Amino acid sequence: MKPIYVLNGPNLNRLGKREPHIYGTTTLAEVEAMCRAAAGERGVIFHQTNSEEKLIGLVHEAIDEGSGIVINPAALTFTSLALLDALKMVEGPVIELHISNIHKREPIYHRSYVSMRANAVIAGLGAYGYEVAVKALIRPLPLAD
Repeated sequence: MKPIYVLNGPNLNRLGKREPHIYGTTTLAEVEAMCRAAAGERGVIFHQTNSEEKLIGLVHEAIDEGSGIVINPAALTFTSLALLDALKMVEGPVIELHISNIHKREPIYHRSYVSMRANAVIAGLGAYGYEVAVKALIRPLPLAD
């Protein structure tokens, strides 16, 4: 049984301190603990990077070593065609995750390149969205294409 990859993009290492009125007060370490608890025996490979290059490399790793991906690409959601191209190579399920409801925010946050590949999108559930996403990848849910 391959683990679930939970990948986080730029500035998410600042969770709990960064704009708590938007992102809440839960830290990335607390998010990681939630994901590990939700995954149970399946296991989680959990990463955060501020580098587009490294995030793409982690997607490549997940293609070979993982059973699915939960990805919060942060600002790269709206800017990175290279990340979209990497995600298009993933054969397993991909869940795009955003802590805030990106559709209630400024228009620049309304067009996601990642959504073009994602099987599902979770936005606006706060840090709890990570737990929901991990559980969705464990259960044999029909994720729409």
